[in-house]
Amino acid sequence: MSTVSRASLDQKLALAKRCSREATLAGVKAAAVATIASAIPTLESVRMLPWAKANINPTGQALIISTVAGMAYFIAADKKILSLARRHSFEEAPEHLRNTSFQGTGRPHPAFFRP
Repeated sequence: MSTVSRASLDQKLALAKRCSREATLAGVKAAAVATIASAIPTLESVRMLPWAKANINPTGQALIISTVAGMAYFIAADKKILSLARRHSFEEAPEHLRNTSFQGTGRPHPAFFRP
């Protein structure tokens, strides 16, 4: 059974806190952009389109805008967490696993298979 040192655990905890802080910041930025990007067309369509004026009340408008902002937050934060986890797992991998280049037949991959 292997023992884990206190310094190693503290280092991993600090890394996790930094990663979650970066993901939160990325999510907030995406939510702010998404709020502006969804609020303008939503509010303008309620003013200009008769159907929207008759069917979308202020609560509906707020729901549309906040749903878009929430989705953008979670999507951006999740993407950031996954990219940081991928980067850190690659950095901690043994040397023989880091070389992921494939030396195959020399044929180029189709565009959708490229790494």
